[in-house]
Formats: sequence, C-alpha cells, structure tokens
Amino acid sequence: MREIKTVGILGAGTMGSGIAQNFANTGYKVVLFDIQEESLKNARNIIEKFNSFYVKKDIISKEASDKMIDDIVFTSDLKDLKDCDLIVEAIVEILDVKRDVFKQLDEICKPETIFASNTSSLSISEISTATNRIDKFIGMHFFNPVPKMKLVEMISTITTSEETKQAIIETSEKMGKTIVRVEEAPGFVVNRVLIPFINEGIKIYSEGIASIEDIDTALKYGANHPMGPLELGDLIGLDVCLNIMEVLYKGFDDEKYKPDALLKKMVAGGKLGRKTGEGFYKY
Repeated sequence: MREIKTVGILGAGTMGSGIAQNFANTGYKVVLFDIQEESLKNARNIIEKFNSFYVKKDIISKEASDKMIDDIVFTSDLKDLKDCDLIVEAIVEILDVKRDVFKQLDEICKPETIFASNTSSLSISEISTATNRIDKFIGMHFFNPVPKMKLVEMISTITTSEETKQAIIETSEKMGKTIVRVEEAPGFVVNRVLIPFINEGIKIYSEGIASIEDIDTALKYGANHPMGPLELGDLIGLDVCLNIMEVLYKGFDDEKYKPDALLKKMVAGGKLGRKTGEGFYKY
C-alpha cells in the first residue's frame, strides 16, 4: 500500500481550513486549493487563530506553529495538486460542481491518488463516477471544528477497494481521529440522526409548544446534550440543515424526514444562524 505523504484539500472555507490544519499539524505536506484568493487569505487567518490557541496551551511551540503554516501551499491553481497522494474535497454541496472538479483532477493527478469527499449528504457513488478511479474513491466526513472533533465517518461505496479503505483508516488514526465505517446511505450515521433531531426541535417551536430557549434548555439538562437543537442548528447553518433534510426526504421517501416549513422560511429569509448573525438567536 502506497504511503500518504502529501494531501490536497479542495475548498478553503471553515471545513477545508480545519481539515488542512489537522493534516499539517500531524506532519503531512498540505496543498490547500480554492478558486478565490480572498478565501485562501481567510483560511490562513483561521489556521493561525487555531494554532495560537495551541501555542498558548503549550500543545505546540510558536516555532513549530509558524513552520507548519509556512509549509502549507495556498493555491488557486488546480494543477498544484498533481503530486498529492490524497485529495480531500470540501467545497460547495452541489453534485455537479463536485463532479466537475473531480473530473478535472482525475486527469491531473497520479493514477494512484486517492480521492475523498467530505460531503455531508450527497452520494459518494454519484460523485465518484465522474472519475476513472471509482475503486480509489471514498467519503471522509469530518466534523466542525475539525482540529477538535475526533470523529471521521468513512463512507465506502460498492466499488471502493479494501486498499483504499485501509489507507484512509491509517491516515485518520495518524491524525488522532476515531473512524466509524459506514456503507453508503443518505445522511450516513450522524446526520441521519442529528438533523431530524434539529428539525423536530424547530417543529416543536413552530407549533407553539415551547419557546426557543426552553426547547434548548430541555435537551441540555434533560438529555445531557452540550447544545439544544435550535442552538445547534444555528451553529451548523440552517441552510445546511435544510439541504440535508431534503436529501434524507428524497432518499428515503419518508414523511418523518420532511423539512419543517419554518426551517424553509428561515433559509429563504437569509436567517441561517451564526454565519449570518441571526438564526433562532441573534449573534
């Protein structure tokens, strides 16, 4: 099995930045790609902010932090990913966009390069068929904030090879992650449980059964959750929650996955949670 040494990350948003930092802090060479230069600058700032926290906690030295950040290649040229052993995609949740970029990379990268998608809901199989390496295609679903969250869902398709699975397991464990193996299905494991939980909390509020604060308090103190469903929805992004609910609803054709009308209204009105300054709470 080929050793993974250099990792390419597609997308310099919150998830991509966190994934890049986690790989870099573990000793991998990292190439972080985004089509927007501003996103790359923001990604560097995000990584520096996280690393400054680790420096203050004496987890890493200032010198090691500076070297790690300087060693990351920030690029808007897809061809700079040609020598990567693993590509992890964390771009917009639009199937055609993901397929298009992987199709381009399939021609750019080495035949042995493994392709992984961080999609939270889309079909890994449908993305993989844009390439000629469906045996080397897999899902690697990280969780936000990536450097702190220990879980990686490894989503295999019917064509993913055992060698590819083993490479991802070993790489994830080297990063200090806990792997759960998941066969491809809508929502995988976490989101299939978590997002309907958030949707149900929204439904309870929309029916006038309890206030926003009381719903969240009930779940925090009654179920020992660190966050209630509405607070958590704001953190994830209500647009992301709606997208995943729609995937679940379409995939299972089951009314229990139908997005609540209030969730749709919130997204249509631009109240997406923390990232827009207002969701169920104001920030």
